[in-house]
Amino acid sequence: MASEQQVGVQRRHILVLGGTGTIGRATVRTLLSRGHSVVCLVRPVSNQGDSLSRSAGELAHAGATLRPCDLSDPGSIANEGIRGERFDAMLSCLASRTGAPDDAWPIDHDCHVAALQQAKASEIPHVILLSAICVQKPILEFQKAKLAFERKLIASQVDYTIVRPTAFYKSLSGQVERVRQGKPFMVFGDGTLTSCKPISDDDLAAYLADCIDLPERRNRILAIGGPGKAITPRMQGEELFSLIGRPPRFIHIPIALLDVFIFAFATLGRFVPSLRAKAEFARIGRYYATESMLVLNPANGRYDADATPSTGSDTLFGYYEQLLEGEVTAERGEHAVF
Repeated sequence: MASEQQVGVQRRHILVLGGTGTIGRATVRTLLSRGHSVVCLVRPVSNQGDSLSRSAGELAHAGATLRPCDLSDPGSIANEGIRGERFDAMLSCLASRTGAPDDAWPIDHDCHVAALQQAKASEIPHVILLSAICVQKPILEFQKAKLAFERKLIASQVDYTIVRPTAFYKSLSGQVERVRQGKPFMVFGDGTLTSCKPISDDDLAAYLADCIDLPERRNRILAIGGPGKAITPRMQGEELFSLIGRPPRFIHIPIALLDVFIFAFATLGRFVPSLRAKAEFARIGRYYATESMLVLNPANGRYDADATPSTGSDTLFGYYEQLLEGEVTAERGEHAVF
């Protein structure tokens, strides 16, 4: 259950979208721990044993109110979700699961547009949106969908806070087990093509929750990363081997190989529709293999670690230690590169 309200924090009534995801659950837990009341709009589910149901059950046990509704239907959001109540803010961690076009536009854009429509109709004064730092350079369909909604939110005349985090731990943990098993760490190129300032779910959740009461975060787009210096994939591999007590071993994958996959899937996708999604997944992989998750300087087109703000105290390498010790389990995204 929620802990006692923090001193100096006013109790708020918060409407949450995307509360069943990893970051969403962390955010709901943080809101409840601060004494806020939380209503989570969740997708209706029929299988009580699936992961969505388990996540929803975790939220209910923590003290959140769950309201199943169709997030693509403004009427369902209004009648089954908001129910005429007054909310102090709507906070969305909702995101497409795969990043494929037929998933990204309905979720990252259309559902958010429907929710914003009802937020305005219900006079919810503040919308906090968890976006992504990669929309700075929108090449992929899910990035375009996110950016399209960001623009509509900014133009909505509702107070907004758009948070663009850097890399997540779950996206950078896919090789922990293979390294533990004695396999080499895979990198694209020499392993220094990209860098990021990864942020933990809990640190990001705290940052999102702070946006409710900090007026200086209103009507702003805010990039945020975790503590410390930017980390390259090679540094990730070196640290993993150091934690295990073995000399580092790497497999170097040429970027050109991804280009071959993209071309092949895109060409065959003209005749086999199922391969079109594979082409987009290959594009996603290439993007993350070649673009840093840091603030992009529009003047020179370069990523700037020093200009990327930091928050929190959790570190990726501390998380690796927890994974190796079995203290935590990584919940990885469906389109993780590794």
